[in-house]
Amino acid sequence: MTDKTPYETISLDRVGYGTVTFPWSRARDQLAADQGTVIGVPYFLSTVGPSGAPHTAGIGAIWDDGDMYFTSGPGSRKSRDLAANHACTIAARLPDLDVVLDGAAVRTTEVATLERLAARYRTHGWPAEVADDAFTAPFSAPSAGPPPWYLYRFSFHTAVGVGVKEPEGATRWRFER
Repeated sequence: MTDKTPYETISLDRVGYGTVTFPWSRARDQLAADQGTVIGVPYFLSTVGPSGAPHTAGIGAIWDDGDMYFTSGPGSRKSRDLAANHACTIAARLPDLDVVLDGAAVRTTEVATLERLAARYRTHGWPAEVADDAFTAPFSAPSAGPPPWYLYRFSFHTAVGVGVKEPEGATRWRFER
């Protein structure tokens, strides 16, 4: 999949402050920037379980060709929620923009994708290796549980950006599904 281009950009300045509408590139470029570590930017994944209960957890996400990727242990609440319902949200505080991405996360087991993303994680300091259809490593986040860790591809259809530095404002972008 290639990087996304919005088909609709909407100003969320509903109260007439006169704020600007941001180009998607403002969010995309910050999401795609090499932060030097997967924990350089705090990303938060929100899911909904079978009972309807929401759940939010911090994740180490990597932007790759227009999608976000993250890992989760098979027994974690994230993985159990996503097995029942792929719909989820990822939120992040970027250097000058808060962004919320709405979409779906699906486990990927394609060997080429696993190898490519394991290499990307290694450049960020996590020594991930592909083992069967998941990742393994000498360590992960304490909340991740033991290996293996599944790799999820998060594809989004809507994003909202709120400027936290000049120029300020709020914009929603919609993408082809």
